[in-house]
Amino acid sequence: MTGTQVQRIVVLGGGIGGQVAATRLKQKLGAGARVVMVERSATFTFAPSLLWLMVGKRQGRSITRDYSALSRRGVEVVQATVAGVDTAAAEVETDTGAIGYDYLVVALGAALDPGRIPGLAEHTFHPYDLASAERLRTALSEFRGGRVVVAIASLPYKCPAAPYETAMLIDSYLRDRGLRATSHVDMYTPEPLPLPVAGPYAGHSVAAELAARSIAFHPRVQVDGAEPGALRIGGEQVAYDLAVVIPPHRPPEVVATSGLAGPNGWIPVDRSTLRARASNVYAIGDNTAIPLENGMLLPKAGVFAHGEAEVVAENIARRVRADLREDAFDGHGTCFLEAGGGTAGLARGDFFASPVPRVAMHRPGRAWHAAKIGFEQYWLRRWL
Repeated sequence: MTGTQVQRIVVLGGGIGGQVAATRLKQKLGAGARVVMVERSATFTFAPSLLWLMVGKRQGRSITRDYSALSRRGVEVVQATVAGVDTAAAEVETDTGAIGYDYLVVALGAALDPGRIPGLAEHTFHPYDLASAERLRTALSEFRGGRVVVAIASLPYKCPAAPYETAMLIDSYLRDRGLRATSHVDMYTPEPLPLPVAGPYAGHSVAAELAARSIAFHPRVQVDGAEPGALRIGGEQVAYDLAVVIPPHRPPEVVATSGLAGPNGWIPVDRSTLRARASNVYAIGDNTAIPLENGMLLPKAGVFAHGEAEVVAENIARRVRADLREDAFDGHGTCFLEAGGGTAGLARGDFFASPVPRVAMHRPGRAWHAAKIGFEQYWLRRWL
């Protein structure tokens, strides 16, 4: 394929990775390509800010945008649900019709699956989408003290830091309302330590922050079910007055049933180029499974989706121009860790390092919190 023919490049998903990939592709190729982004929702919510919304620091309208900015950049935004991917025919099936492609970028994310665990959807809360975070905000505003249980239902899940941020922000919220002395906050996880992929130093650092706030940490336990007033965790009944449980995650059905998926339903890709099994198909972000040197998988986090999108856009643009050189995704990532009280920490490192990721942890402070606010505003203004 050469630059003399207008190429159709289709991006599936309008999350962070999809937005960056579509924007960069149009910037790089201009009139040489039709860039089509398929997204089922009319709006995008900046997920890192949902934790602030949970404790009343944001409103939904302030962290939600439509996709008009992408349209103004020349990206064709199609609001539709993806129903299938036929790599042999180079075609995507949607509920509004089929779309052919010369190159495809799959950025459909990970789906929440609370129904996998009995009672979870009916009796617990979580902050992982806008409607659920607003429900949790209401529940917290009505909370008058007691036991708050924050739990991770299963692995993998999006944003490794978010459950721990949730626990610390709830702790801070209760302190601000004068309820902490009459409340307990417990954190349960199937992980041996927080952020295990980042290594023991990072894990112990976060565990120490929990302990400093009198948040009890319970590792290596599994949530088996939920009922009014109690969770079943590790074969025991754990009483609660408010339960916040990060639900199980699964690959989107269209991904899991496509010819792109591996045995676990996620898309295996070359970790440098993000190319999938079909040579003209790339996958980025949460719908991928990228193994690391320590046997774990690259975390599902927006920072990696962004970095992957930059690499994929550059490599597709080069292929369209018949340039055989390729950029490589380097596995570097940075993550803020909200700690409550107007403070945040920072984790930054090389996740492709061998034999284990090299991650530096910066202790919580007001400067990192201010930096996170700055990043939020940058994203919402720059990309949408």
